[in-house]
Amino acid sequence: MPAFTLYGFRASTNTDRVRLTLAEGGFTDYELVVLNLQKGEQKSKEHMNRHPWGKIPVVTFPDGFTLYESRAICKYLARKYSFPLLPPESDVEATALFDQAQSEEVLYFSEPAGRIAFEKFAKRFMGLPPNEAAVSDALRSVEAFFDVAERLLQHKYYMAGNNFTLTDIYYIPLIQRLFACGYGDIIVSHRAVSAWWDRVINRPAIQKMLTADKEAAAVAGR
Repeated sequence: MPAFTLYGFRASTNTDRVRLTLAEGGFTDYELVVLNLQKGEQKSKEHMNRHPWGKIPVVTFPDGFTLYESRAICKYLARKYSFPLLPPESDVEATALFDQAQSEEVLYFSEPAGRIAFEKFAKRFMGLPPNEAAVSDALRSVEAFFDVAERLLQHKYYMAGNNFTLTDIYYIPLIQRLFACGYGDIIVSHRAVSAWWDRVINRPAIQKMLTADKEAAAVAGR
């Protein structure tokens, strides 16, 4: 029996945060149950019992413990299985800086980046036109975020300090969406941000998972 079950979708940025965390931890003893979002399986009564808002991802354990919200899941798994992705709790300052960096990602980056991903990526598959005014507004916010991040990354290697943490993983799926939507210049035009991104995206475990996903998508598309 697997240690737990992860309910999600491979093209979901939120699900990928959890999968990348597990990849970095070298943890494979889990089952991924892919929900068909187009058929509304995330809104089924069965799934609503796991996630009251009918979203993904969700993890469930054999003892009945259930957890939703990607960042909460990532932190829980990192602690439960001792992934080296969180500062030690005994280091109060490092933990505070991690919490600060996590808040920056949630408050200043993921919301506008998520709007761009929805308008320019998700709507393409839904057969709907993007709201270009919403995209322009979100782009200004993302550019302003990386202007600040550029200054901060002059003095550290990663978002929460000089060690790679969950916070860096949190950025990966939505930055990939920015590249996929043609906005990668926002990253590469900032020297320190671009160097940080190269350090993050080229980590062996992350590359292994992303490569496997591309190969699986290519096979599925044949």
